Amino acid sequence: MSPDGAKRQHRRETQTVKRGLRELNTQLALLNRRFGGKVELRDVDWTCLDLIDLHGPLTPTALARTANLHPATLTGILDRLERGGWVIRERDPEAADRRAVTVRALGERNHELYDLFAGMNGRMDELCEGYTPAELELIAGFLHRTAAAGRAAADELA
Repeated sequence: MSPDGAKRQHRRETQTVKRGLRELNTQLALLNRRFGGKVELRDVDWTCLDLIDLHGPLTPTALARTANLHPATLTGILDRLERGGWVIRERDPEAADRRAVTVRALGERNHELYDLFAGMNGRMDELCEGYTPAELELIAGFLHRTAAAGRAAADELA
């Protein structure tokens, strides 16, 4: 294949990957919306809860920055999450400001989340069985780099 032909093929395959990521994004958004409806979480509430689970405990300021939300908007989200038994706001004894709090996810309702995601988790296990460890390592690396690219793009837009 000529160098120009190889470049065209690479561009076509890159476009195929981008379309696949768009389709994945849409399907995950739909899944999250259905999931949220089952446990009475709005999309933004679920996103914040997931960020707390992934990176927490977090201060409200750090969470607002990470989620790209206005602090006043985040207050309402945290109020709903706390009322629903998903998170707790705790005083930070290390902070100079005695009003400082951190937000920590609670585990009491995790069984509900595991039950809801059991179908998707099982399907992902089945899907991954078809790949070698080396292929899974490649896929995981691609996904981590894709997430980093998404964070960088979001930061540019902020």
